[in-house]
Amino acid sequence: MEYTHLGRTGLTVSRLCLGTMNFGPHTEEADAHRLMDTAHERGINFFDTANVYGRDPEGNLKGRTEEIIGRWFAQGGGRRERTVLATKVYGEMDGWPNGGKLSAHAIRKSVDASLKRLQTDHIDLYQMHHIDRDTPWDEIWQAMEVLVAQGKITYVGSSNFAGWHLAQAQESARSRHFLGLVSEQSLYNLLDRAIELEVIPALQHYGLGLLPWSPLRSGLLGGILRKEREGTRVRGATAYASELLDTHRERLRTYEDFAEELGLDPADLALAWLLSRPAVTAPIIGPRTVEHLEAAVAVLDVKLERKTLDRLDEIFPGHRPAPEDYAW
Repeated sequence: MEYTHLGRTGLTVSRLCLGTMNFGPHTEEADAHRLMDTAHERGINFFDTANVYGRDPEGNLKGRTEEIIGRWFAQGGGRRERTVLATKVYGEMDGWPNGGKLSAHAIRKSVDASLKRLQTDHIDLYQMHHIDRDTPWDEIWQAMEVLVAQGKITYVGSSNFAGWHLAQAQESARSRHFLGLVSEQSLYNLLDRAIELEVIPALQHYGLGLLPWSPLRSGLLGGILRKEREGTRVRGATAYASELLDTHRERLRTYEDFAEELGLDPADLALAWLLSRPAVTAPIIGPRTVEHLEAAVAVLDVKLERKTLDRLDEIFPGHRPAPEDYAW
């Protein structure tokens, strides 16, 4: 396993982060426990979850994923001590006023509920799952400062923030002499490169780590056309993914042909590309099986040549930082 620091902090995390969103809705608890044990065996020490994960199609059972992880921690054997644990706050949990978002009241309720479900006394990285435009930054940072002082959280991160939000957050934290954000979790993959315009420049300026989610874009970058020809059900396929497939079919065909030329599985090529990006700390992988996990770990040995990266840029054009991307 390879390791790096999370943003500008001294915290050491694995170059792959185990995503747990499937735990409960798609992965049974026993299988989830095996995946987490295998992740530790392969050196992955960084796990990501959220308070709302675990929902069934009707939106019930929020918090189930955290409970599954908590029962795994409860088995002991150093499981909690060896894990850098990240979870999230913002999502509405109970349908009542203040049951979500980022008021100081909601943050206090949410962290205590997550700690109970996770069966732990602290969260290593507490991430705001979305920007809350109704709550002032002074209120948010005061609430987070209290949690740090109480030892309930160690670091604060964000998810799905725009570049402007990152700047607002960090300048507000700086005025309070607080560390502020240490990482941002964003949609980033070969198909979705919009964050190269402003989010990544902001992350690099403020020294934040980037944790890309959906590295295979709902399976589109995992050899979806080959699986379609073979009649294999595409993992994670949704109506939205089918619409994206129709839009990008020719580009994906070129991509899969290029992966075959390189002797790589398309999923491995997509993950290797993310690992090559200078701003990326750890892509969030969501394996459903031990075999998927082993394949992801093996990608760490794949080093892409400059000509390969250039060809990928031709297939999936990216962005320069704004404003030069669209102006002088």
